[in-house]
Amino acid sequence: MEHLGVVLEVPKKNQLYAKLSKCQFGVIEVDYLGHVINEKGVMADSRKVAAMLDWPTPANVKSLQGFLDLTRYYHKFIKQYGTIATPLTDLLKKHAFVWNDEAMKAFNELKLAVT
Repeated sequence: MEHLGVVLEVPKKNQLYAKLSKCQFGVIEVDYLGHVINEKGVMADSRKVAAMLDWPTPANVKSLQGFLDLTRYYHKFIKQYGTIATPLTDLLKKHAFVWNDEAMKAFNELKLAVT
């Protein structure tokens, strides 16, 4: 708390103020841009992971793009993301959307990799 006081003196001296309703002090976990940051490190937000797991099988390019956009945001947490997602990104090419067993396998592998 002493360090916090010292840090907050700098903006105060420069007549800068924070909106208290947007501040959190003394918490052990912070949500930030879809990530959860705590003493263990940075993790994907569990609500976003649940959304990826509950995503229905894409029936068109727009639905597939939505799924890939959501998973791509968390690619740093998924080992070999590009390799797993390649069959799905290939379906985004013009007139290439044909859902097949390979796409279904990649879709399920990506869901599994997220968890």
